[in-house]
Amino acid sequence: MGRKESYEEKTEQLIQPFIDENNFELVDVEYVKEGSDWYLRVYIDKEGGITVNDCELISRAFNEVLDRENYIPDQYIFEVSSPGLLRPIKKEKDYARSIGKLIDIKLYKAVDKCKEFTGVLKAYDKDTVTLEFDDETEQTFERANLAMIRWAFCD
Repeated sequence: MGRKESYEEKTEQLIQPFIDENNFELVDVEYVKEGSDWYLRVYIDKEGGITVNDCELISRAFNEVLDRENYIPDQYIFEVSSPGLLRPIKKEKDYARSIGKLIDIKLYKAVDKCKEFTGVLKAYDKDTVTLEFDDETEQTFERANLAMIRWAFCD
């Protein structure tokens, strides 16, 4: 496990009690570099959506833990936010709740000369996802080839 993954995992472990205490869902944690800055981002959700006050509550509480534990030696910016409408599907629970929903995927390597597909998620396992298209055909994609998978945004 690399340091990025290690920081994300440690953050998940430390922040989960705050999330549970407030009846939120921990959607994702990411430690990423954008430009010259590192960001530690925590994405939370709840039934009915997350408010700015919810984000502030978790941010304030967890800042104390970050100061005390001091497990990330780099300088970074800590953010807590909603995952938004176009949140990626990453965890097992995200896949399970996405069955029957319209999904957008982008691939690293083209399949049938195409790298982008939109269809209804019909099935998934640890190695593949299967989409059904408007013409009722199905296609299975390797999860290792998924550059992005998220709910499709329809107007």
